Amino acid sequence: MSEALINRLVEFAESGNQQKIILAGQSHQGWIMEITEDALLISTGFAEKTGKDVWINFSELEHAQLFYWDNQLDQWATFTL
Repeated sequence: MSEALINRLVEFAESGNQQKIILAGQSHQGWIMEITEDALLISTGFAEKTGKDVWINFSELEHAQLFYWDNQLDQWATFTL
């Protein structure tokens, strides 16, 4: 994947307190834990017992909605790649 896309995903991971990815009607809310050459890992839930890690390929992100929690506005803000 392009370096520009990876840099943009790093910005997404560092935006707000949490991130939310809506893909195919399913919402994944949590923290971006890792970004590789072709996917990112989002960790959801507040504890190991309720959370899970989900790998999302960059190709899937083309069809996803990305949000981050804006602490100043106290609401979800849209993030565009």
